[in-house]
Amino acid sequence: MSRVPTGFPRDFMWGGAVAANQLEGAWDIDGKGICVADINEFQDNIAIEKKGNKELTRAYVEEAAASTDKIFPKRHGIDFYHTYKEDLKLLAGLGLKTFRTSINWSRIFPNGDDQMPNEAGLRFYNDLFDEIIKNGMEPMITISHYEMPLHLTTAYKGWYSREVIDFFVKYCNTVFDRYAGKVKYWIIVNQINLIGHESFNHLGVAEDVVDDLKSAKYQAVHNEMVACARATKYAHEHYPEMQIGMMLCGGPDYPASCKPEDMLATLKHNQMEYFFSDVLLRGYYPGYAFRFFEDNHIQVEFGEHDEEDLKNTADFFSFSYYYTQICSKESYENGNEVYRNKELPANPWGWTIDPIGFRILLNEFYDRYRKPIYVTENGIGCYDKLEDGQIHDSYRVDYLRDHIAQMKEAIKDGVDVRGYYAWGPIDIISCSSSEMSKRYGFIYVDLDDYGKGSGERIKKDSYAWMQKVIASNGEDLD
Repeated sequence: MSRVPTGFPRDFMWGGAVAANQLEGAWDIDGKGICVADINEFQDNIAIEKKGNKELTRAYVEEAAASTDKIFPKRHGIDFYHTYKEDLKLLAGLGLKTFRTSINWSRIFPNGDDQMPNEAGLRFYNDLFDEIIKNGMEPMITISHYEMPLHLTTAYKGWYSREVIDFFVKYCNTVFDRYAGKVKYWIIVNQINLIGHESFNHLGVAEDVVDDLKSAKYQAVHNEMVACARATKYAHEHYPEMQIGMMLCGGPDYPASCKPEDMLATLKHNQMEYFFSDVLLRGYYPGYAFRFFEDNHIQVEFGEHDEEDLKNTADFFSFSYYYTQICSKESYENGNEVYRNKELPANPWGWTIDPIGFRILLNEFYDRYRKPIYVTENGIGCYDKLEDGQIHDSYRVDYLRDHIAQMKEAIKDGVDVRGYYAWGPIDIISCSSSEMSKRYGFIYVDLDDYGKGSGERIKKDSYAWMQKVIASNGEDLD
């Protein structure tokens, strides 16, 4: 008798995912404080493949916060703060069963170390979650998605300062208490392994306030993982119905050749990408991490109760999947680096297209953790052209069709995939390059990189295609 699943589970969660800082706007109203995303600058005079967030100095942070002449698109987003009711109706029209967004930390605790939360911020998310549920979608909420209050990076040293552990746990417990009964699924930190190119945006550590930036990053993420574990313990003790997840930015990264040296280097590289989920799902530091720290002269200090705290593990695993890369002995020895696989096609930003890699990674993660998996981001950023009021984005359909087909194959392999969230189902500001022109959505938003345009929402061709996919529970991909 066959035990191979025939397709997606009946209760499969078809969803869409966004981040508060990339679409809400309203960056300085209703008591919100300035956050790290609010100083993500758009620069139109650099090559497309070099656009992205970078390490920042304390002086730059302070200058950007006070700047009146630089362009910071995330401050305005697509004005979702004021249009969420209309936008959620459009998204519900896709047939979405679930919707992932984040709570902007600086709306709840404007400075991060405030004694009391900002009631206006709490009320906004209360109303937003009600509206998500009203439209027939299950909320999945990220607590930290590149929205650290900027004050924690200037008055402290971001996550490098252990004081931030208590500030963050207080924030987590506040939103757990406030939204219990509305929100069942939580991701505490978005893509927690992104500490290389997103280290300031993620960890809030300015490069010139620490003596050893490499060690500081791992100390900061250690503190962050301890905070995640403490928050998980609180949720499990007070709200056993809640499901707490952790999230990686997925790979996988392939060896550059079949040479043993390249194979070993890739193993070591991938281990240090899985390190974060190994800790948060298994509850302890693996031996390979201690070896990596020793080999690379990295110092991480544990607090007295950290090892015990880390035993409070997450309930499910989630990850984003966009592209794969290559690792060699040489690239690994050059700071654990990887590089683009030029055998694969890519979008204009150099993000390779590798649907089979998606299936490989789903199998690897399930073999490793045996936990339910939610694919909480997948999509392709492209330039969309508005022609006669329409957007013909067959390239987006091709990308999603091929990836959903490989996810179905992974389910047939026995992988317990519970949900799939297309990234950016409505156009939003790019995380990495702060561009509006890097579009992912099924819904076009008529705004350019400078925030100019009508703001009109227009359904792309991919909207009708995704409706059909969801209505058929993934059976009709034509």
